Amino acid sequence: MKSWLAFLLSLILTFSPVFPSVCSASVPPDLAGNAEASRAADGSLPDLTGQPGDAVLANASGSASLSISAPSALLMEASTGQVLYEKNADEPKSPASITKIMTLILIFDALEAGEIQLSDSVTTSAYAQSMGGSQVFLEEGEVQTVETLIKCIVIASGNDASVAMAEYVAGSEAEFVRRMNERAAGLGMENTHFEDCCGLTDSPTHVTTARDIALMSRELINRYPQIHTYSTIWMDTITHVTRQGSKEFGLSNTNKLLKMATNFTVTGLKTGSTSLAKYCFSGTAEKDGVRLIAAVMAAPDYKSRFSDALTLLNYGFGMCRLYQDTERLPLPEMAVKNGKEETVPLSYQETFSWLSMNGEDLSAIQKELILQEYAEAPVTAGSQAGWLAYSLNGEEIGRLPVYFARDVEKAGFADYWKGLLTVFLI
Repeated sequence: MKSWLAFLLSLILTFSPVFPSVCSASVPPDLAGNAEASRAADGSLPDLTGQPGDAVLANASGSASLSISAPSALLMEASTGQVLYEKNADEPKSPASITKIMTLILIFDALEAGEIQLSDSVTTSAYAQSMGGSQVFLEEGEVQTVETLIKCIVIASGNDASVAMAEYVAGSEAEFVRRMNERAAGLGMENTHFEDCCGLTDSPTHVTTARDIALMSRELINRYPQIHTYSTIWMDTITHVTRQGSKEFGLSNTNKLLKMATNFTVTGLKTGSTSLAKYCFSGTAEKDGVRLIAAVMAAPDYKSRFSDALTLLNYGFGMCRLYQDTERLPLPEMAVKNGKEETVPLSYQETFSWLSMNGEDLSAIQKELILQEYAEAPVTAGSQAGWLAYSLNGEEIGRLPVYFARDVEKAGFADYWKGLLTVFLI
């Protein structure tokens, strides 16, 4: 009888709330859990804030000696956001129709949110019709679909189409512009201020920079790659249906780089010019998996903005190769201490990319999975559990975060007794 009582007492002590729950994996008693479990020998905590591509970049952005006539320019790799070349990239200047890149972001935001559809009919207002500059000559009361107006903005840089869409998405251009500035701030466009949705204004306070142009161009092509369906169209037509009848109107792409490049594929994106802005361009292109963005501001003439972009893109493609990890290390389930479940699954949420600019052997990149020893309940889905570290020639080149894939609640008194009952039934 004494041995049976001793056995029962040991079970109660084992499953008491003072000790780890029956749903927790066995862990050493000297570990405090979470990040504490992975303290270094010196007692310091690991950094669990790594993002894709984070690490000391051996390929820092440079200022190579390139013949760029524009006073301001920047070259960026789209996947990593790494800057490859810059010239006065933070000097605010008038962007002209480059403004429409942000207009397109908001339009595609609305499409993604289900607030509008490509097939929706949009009626042109008198105000939209009144826009000067580059236009597709919409008339008051004329109805076009959202998709047609997107073509008019991307291909022909229609100011009237931009305003018609701004009013359709936000109710007024003023509200749309407020959202543009809000979105710009969210992208870290620190030197940008929009005052209209099309760039027609020559206001000295309607400004952006080459760096900010690259940032919003990157957002558009990465988040909404379908933009290239429109930005690569060389010529198209729309049909005006008005009180005067029906007539065809030709759209010709203002991006002449589409016909200039021979050793890479041009995918977009947007031109702009006014007397104040001079000649601006955001060019996007790709080759062998590398995607580049060339932002050019205030070029002295029509042709030089394209030749500058061509110089930048040739330079970038000549030096860059992109490593993307398509075979990430498999993830185990992590033990949970004091939780309602014994383990929690882990997940990746991004793809690791690293830009090689010095001819490195990409096949020599090594990977190491670095995780907490266990998780302390409660566990929140989406919080970081560790990272996948990448190294080349003994130097870390970046990290890919590893996250908890679901929530795990902290075990309560009832859970401990449920576990105890389970043991007795067994």
